[in-house]
Amino acid sequence: MAMKVILQENVEGVGHLGDLLEVSKGFARNYLLPRGKALEANPRSVKELEHTKRIMAEKAKKEKLEIEAFAKKVSAVSLTIPAQVGKDDKLFGSVTTKDLAEALAEQGIEVDRRKIQLAHPIKELGTITVPVKLHRDVTATLTVHVVKRDAQEGTPAEATA
Repeated sequence: MAMKVILQENVEGVGHLGDLLEVSKGFARNYLLPRGKALEANPRSVKELEHTKRIMAEKAKKEKLEIEAFAKKVSAVSLTIPAQVGKDDKLFGSVTTKDLAEALAEQGIEVDRRKIQLAHPIKELGTITVPVKLHRDVTATLTVHVVKRDAQEGTPAEATA
């Protein structure tokens, strides 16, 4: 015999939160129900589940729209990062996600540096487009111009020489 249950949390190998499943009576009675991992599916609990899913879907849709608007704002920004270069225009050090996050913060846009999808640190001058993953479905594109730092901005010792 089988019994219908609604999962209250993710259960490894069984299903995810909110799933309506048919499991054996023994599994439900001895494991899922006593541990609070599932509820018995009756007409009332099924209606509550559907209502909760609708509310969560609307909330997720609203959040996604806000994130998409933020993504447009991030994509509209073009960062210019001055870098110190040596012979043959090779960068001293590199431009990392931390540098990009700080440059965005100066523009008034707060982005977690872990969301900046930079495959490897930037080590040369030029223009690079960097993806910024803001949501699993929303990715913005950030344009970064790495330019040579002016000699006048150097250290005081260089300025007097």
